Amino acid sequence: CHRLLPKMEGAWEIAFVLFQVWLSIVVGLIVLPAMFGVSLGFTDIYIKVLVKTLEWATLRIQRGQKEQPTLPSQSANGIIEKDDGSMEEEIGELRRSHPKNLAGGDFTMCDAFYFCKKGIENIVEDQVTQRFTSEELASWNLLTRTNNNFRYISVRLTIIWGLGVFIRYCILLPLRITLAVIGLSWLVIGTTLVGLLPSSNAKNWLSDLVHITCYRICARGLSATIRYHNKENRPKKGGICVANHTSPIDIVILANDGCYAMVGQVHGGLMGVIQRSMVRSCPHVWFERSEMKDRHAVAKRLKDHIADKTKLPILIFPEGTCINNTSVMMFKKGSFEIGGTIYPVAIKYDPQFGDAFWNSAKNNMVSYLLRMMTSWAIVCNMWYLPPMTRQDGEDAVQFANRVKSAIAHQGGLVDLSWDGGLKREKVKESFKEEQQKMYSSMIVGLDCHEASEGPV
Repeated sequence: CHRLLPKMEGAWEIAFVLFQVWLSIVVGLIVLPAMFGVSLGFTDIYIKVLVKTLEWATLRIQRGQKEQPTLPSQSANGIIEKDDGSMEEEIGELRRSHPKNLAGGDFTMCDAFYFCKKGIENIVEDQVTQRFTSEELASWNLLTRTNNNFRYISVRLTIIWGLGVFIRYCILLPLRITLAVIGLSWLVIGTTLVGLLPSSNAKNWLSDLVHITCYRICARGLSATIRYHNKENRPKKGGICVANHTSPIDIVILANDGCYAMVGQVHGGLMGVIQRSMVRSCPHVWFERSEMKDRHAVAKRLKDHIADKTKLPILIFPEGTCINNTSVMMFKKGSFEIGGTIYPVAIKYDPQFGDAFWNSAKNNMVSYLLRMMTSWAIVCNMWYLPPMTRQDGEDAVQFANRVKSAIAHQGGLVDLSWDGGLKREKVKESFKEEQQKMYSSMIVGLDCHEASEGPV
């Protein structure tokens, strides 16, 4: 035992020295530059090398697929081809063999085939549930989790994949966990200390500095490369920033370029500690679970916040759930009823480097963060759109749809009218009734557009 003690002490000393060296490198080369918003170019070099590697892997895969028999490729729009025509157009096609007109109260049995066809199409592949699964890649990005449609190609490609596993789990993962711990510790300690100061411009400035520094450190911890466009349209104090929602890290992406007041439900555990420390230095809007059900109480607190033009803009994700980076789904109207200026933001991730989508029904937060920290990188584009206000005669739903369409168009996303809440709920009876009204208006000779054109 006496002989083992010196050896154990020597091992602990070596481990302590290695830890000091590791921490010094992380703080000196990553944390300090992040605090001052400076990049030393390591991430840019890493991304360039990664792009070259993935391009080489793509060529190898394409060459291997030519040499091996493959299954027929899927439709570009999904599993099956769907008609994009209206109900009237598609039923008109079915009735061509019949002498009867669409108008005049006529009904033909062939109309039933339209509804059968639509039902089968949606059983095979509907527009909603596919928005809650990971986006399909055109080519393999050397991540095991995206290897569903790619198989063994060559020895060299397998060696590169094995090297990638070592880099991601043995080098990048420890580095990213270290940065996440430093960033969150900085946020909790910094906001707690700033919260002790009396209200003043200096306190607000320090609070903004602590928040943005934390988010920059966390972004470096994900090897995030973010391209901001149209910065002249950045949200201003007293406004509401609304964005499409793909992932919890949307907040980190947005807050790297400016500070926001967060809106959300009060949590317990580690998240609760972070929330309580944040609200001491900055007027974030946290609600108790009982308050979240009271729309009027929520609306009043939000209105009081935007009425004060000295407070940070509120950040809201009106979809209410994460969508898989391909589409924008229905915006809840509550954010557009409280008045004020809306600052739309479009976020689009590059799935080649890692899948940012969080499928909350399949992965808990810990497993999701592990996936993010073992991905190659997070690369995304973010566009600030011109501020928008509610027009005369425009209700909250119409305003929400106009903002949603602008975000979808700018981000190259599919604009869907479906409610993201269908992820957990059934289709509303009111929508089924609208479809029935549209068909009824056709057979009795009314204009189809007199019926509602979308889900309620």
